[in-house]
Amino acid sequence: MGDLVKLLSGPFIPLLVVNTLFLIILLRGIFYRYSPNRDSLFGFLMFGSGVFLVTHLLQGVDISIGFAFGLFAIFAMLRYRTESIPIRNMSYLFLVIVIALLNGVAPLSILSLALVNSLLCGLAAIGETDFLAPKVLKKNIRYEHIENIKPERYDELMNDLKQRTGMDILHIEVGNIDFLNDVATLKVSYNPIEGTTDPISENNPLMQPEEQP
Repeated sequence: MGDLVKLLSGPFIPLLVVNTLFLIILLRGIFYRYSPNRDSLFGFLMFGSGVFLVTHLLQGVDISIGFAFGLFAIFAMLRYRTESIPIRNMSYLFLVIVIALLNGVAPLSILSLALVNSLLCGLAAIGETDFLAPKVLKKNIRYEHIENIKPERYDELMNDLKQRTGMDILHIEVGNIDFLNDVATLKVSYNPIEGTTDPISENNPLMQPEEQP
């Protein structure tokens, strides 16, 4: 009981509030806005909360920050090694770990921690805008006019896809080629249309979801 009173009367509650608040800002306000994946949001939030609790409660134990990073890197590999994660999600996972570690063990005041957390969230928000680079979407297309995939007919291929899909295509890359069925898989890069996340109808038979690496 005495340990519980000591824990609750110390900086634990304010730090927990700060950690939870900025994790929600980062994940719900920034990450989920551009990638509405509830499973990833929930997993990252629980991961960050767990990192904070363990590092804060173990800060009296003689371990280094390097050991803490190594420990949670192992946890991350054990949890996520069976499925590939996009580099963007990996970046958010790293930010979640950084925020949780800073809030858990950094010798800073609440105000200083809030400023550092705000800086990290601000950098993530800027990175999601077109300030650094314009947003380019990618999609796989099953294309039946296989004669147009020749390098010398690239312009004809580009014009055909633009006319049939209505996309502002920037680049076309030829993937798998099925000569038996006269079909090729093309990976197209295109500019998104303002006010939409994907200008192509899900019912378009040409379109296929892009496979994650």
